[in-house]
Amino acid sequence: MLLFQTTELRALLGTPISDERAQLAHDLAEDAIMGEVGERITTPPQRGIKTVALSVAARILTNPQGVRSEQAGGMLVSYTDAQTGVVLSDDELRRLRRAVGMTSGAGMLNIAPEEASYPTSVWRPV
Repeated sequence: MLLFQTTELRALLGTPISDERAQLAHDLAEDAIMGEVGERITTPPQRGIKTVALSVAARILTNPQGVRSEQAGGMLVSYTDAQTGVVLSDDELRRLRRAVGMTSGAGMLNIAPEEASYPTSVWRPV
């Protein structure tokens, strides 16, 4: 499944990357996304899926080791992004689930088999 084009990833990063690195970033992002929403992604992907996939792929290529800060001589660089590597943020998880129509919240949980139909009533004090 193609979640984004290599040219889109290159444009987002603003740096040249090899086709192999771009494909690996795509595959890792796809794996993380499929691990969360399974086979619910359509072709073409629903709105919001590409945004998450590109964000994850860019993180993979920008900071693959998950470095928080690094220093060379008198130069110190700190990375402000709390998410590194192939990790989906809470916001990305919500966006993915909303994109594929997955409900959220414990109130929506129903573990009864589909064929089971139980009468429900609301208890009200008299």
